[in-house]
Amino acid sequence: MLRLSLLLLLFSHSTYSMLLGWVESPGYPSGYLPHASLNWSRCAPKGHTLSIRLIHLDLEDSQDCENDAVKVLSNGNVISVLCGQKEFEELQSTVNPSLLSAPGGCLTLLFHSDFSNTKRHTGFRGFYTVQDFDECEDDPNNECTHFCHNFIGGFHCSCRHGYHLAEDNHTCTVSCSKDLSGLNQGDISTPSWSGSYAENANCQYTLSVENYLQLELHFNDVFDVEQSSDGQCVDALTIETPSGTLGPFCGNRPPPSPLLTHSNKIKIRFTSDGFGTNTGFTLHFTTRDQVCPAVVTSNSRVTPQKPEYDRGQTVTVTCDAGYVLNTQGTQDLSSEYEATCQSTGRWTPTYTCDIVDCGIPVFPNDGILQWVGSNTQYMDKIQFNCNSKYYALEGDDTYTCSASGEWVSAGGSTEMPKCIAVCGKPETFSGAIGRIWGGVAAKPGEIPWQLFIENPRGAASLINERWAVTAAHVVDGVSETSLQLLGGLIDVNTERSNAVNIESEKIIIHPGYRKGIQSAQTNYDNDIALIKFTSRVNFSPNLLPICLPEVNQGVSEDEQGTVSGWGFTEDRRVSSSLKYAHIAAYSLRECQRTPVLPSRRIAATFTNNMFCAGAQGTDSCRGDSGGPFVSPVLSGSRGPYYLTGIVSWGSPCRQERNKGYYTKVGNYVEWIKETMEMEDKS
Repeated sequence: MLRLSLLLLLFSHSTYSMLLGWVESPGYPSGYLPHASLNWSRCAPKGHTLSIRLIHLDLEDSQDCENDAVKVLSNGNVISVLCGQKEFEELQSTVNPSLLSAPGGCLTLLFHSDFSNTKRHTGFRGFYTVQDFDECEDDPNNECTHFCHNFIGGFHCSCRHGYHLAEDNHTCTVSCSKDLSGLNQGDISTPSWSGSYAENANCQYTLSVENYLQLELHFNDVFDVEQSSDGQCVDALTIETPSGTLGPFCGNRPPPSPLLTHSNKIKIRFTSDGFGTNTGFTLHFTTRDQVCPAVVTSNSRVTPQKPEYDRGQTVTVTCDAGYVLNTQGTQDLSSEYEATCQSTGRWTPTYTCDIVDCGIPVFPNDGILQWVGSNTQYMDKIQFNCNSKYYALEGDDTYTCSASGEWVSAGGSTEMPKCIAVCGKPETFSGAIGRIWGGVAAKPGEIPWQLFIENPRGAASLINERWAVTAAHVVDGVSETSLQLLGGLIDVNTERSNAVNIESEKIIIHPGYRKGIQSAQTNYDNDIALIKFTSRVNFSPNLLPICLPEVNQGVSEDEQGTVSGWGFTEDRRVSSSLKYAHIAAYSLRECQRTPVLPSRRIAATFTNNMFCAGAQGTDSCRGDSGGPFVSPVLSGSRGPYYLTGIVSWGSPCRQERNKGYYTKVGNYVEWIKETMEMEDKS
């Protein structure tokens, strides 16, 4: 009975399949041994499928078929795992239908048994066949838009009357492309007008007339091209001209009629998808003399303004604000030129109006000032900031690229901002009161602008990252490149290794100072000098600049200030540690009572460029020269503090009423700033 069923099964498939062979377990039907295995694989030709039909299955049963099992894979993917016993009818109805490869694919059958069986199992047997795959019936993606014809190993498509097969051999379309060049008038319609136009249409109509003419399109009021509910064109009409494409057009509203193309050569394209019952359009084309369009070039305006211009008419073309004329690759800041309408309907000359590009902003590359922004064209914005807490931005922070090609701030400035050093604000505060002559030592960071000059011994004040100011008599006669300064230290004996070494590039003594007379000097007028560094210094809590006072700022009687230095102390030894004292300015009358300097026979000269200050037992002394007199008095506040005076000269340090003379810095602020600006530009 089993043989009869099998023969009937084979004969039922004989018209479209061919029996290729059997696949069975090792030892079938006597039974398979422990540790038996089988690895079988076959592939179907193109346009065919491979199937396995099991007629017998008797394996050890286990959970998830983990002991003995038959595993079938299609192109490497598992499609069935079998074990246990199944009757022929069950195999036919539930198992065999799934044991099928994809068209042109492969089937793999894997069998394995474990180490033992409680009883003998006969195994499995099946036959495999290759049969033709019917793409027309079984493959919904055969892509034939009209008719599909199956043959052994493949299929082909065909079309209804009036259509032809496109190059993809699947799509049916119509022959609707025509070259109508040379005709001055005629009609163009969608295929099958006024019935429903053909699906999958791809029509192209080429029109070409003499170059002094332009094509004019007159559309029929009936216009019906498929459009989606959200207004997008499903099918579309487009008109291609040398200057651009008009459209796409769709829906129920025809293009404006007459439609001037401003060209003697155009291509009219119509495309449709595979669905729809729309009627399409019809148009009549004719010609007229060429006219020039109202727009000569984009991003510009013309004078006088008209909808169109006839041959020979001249207009003035002016680029819009923020755009600049580009003539043969060169920007012309005039942004204006004249153009004449030609018989061909084109303007001559024609230049482009390019958007203004302000470029990368120009500012000193000091590593402190930085800008943020990625675009530099008209109306783009950039922002500036300082990347160090020791600097503050001077000027506006936001700039916009203007129509003139310059970066302009919100306040209307074209000058770039600057990062100015924050001055006169130490990060360490002290409220102590002491003296240089018998004074107290400063703490690190209390007087961060004080610089030490070792040879000749003296001091200077840091006023920015490239400059210091000192007394002229300290550096008079000193080689510019040999002068060494130390910053950021308190004790000059123990802290040299941690100090900031600053090298001098240039020494600029005030032109009004009388040079070279230190040995017999009684006139210290204009006792001020600038020191330019070879490189920028990096600020830190122990190295910060002092502020300059206002221009011509004076010092009033009894005004308190702080003087500091490494000069002589009360034991007549130079101090290794920085000391400071709080003293007060004397009256003008007291300052005019100048002392007779040691080793001189006449009193020193007092001028309006000086002031004097001191206190009982408190004063600056020899070795403090060039150092700062700052006001207000250093205290627990953040400041800012100003360099009001520079230690210049004075009476002997141990006199009962100490009196030191200081260069009045306010009288030299303009000279300081002008000199630094001139030197920094050189």
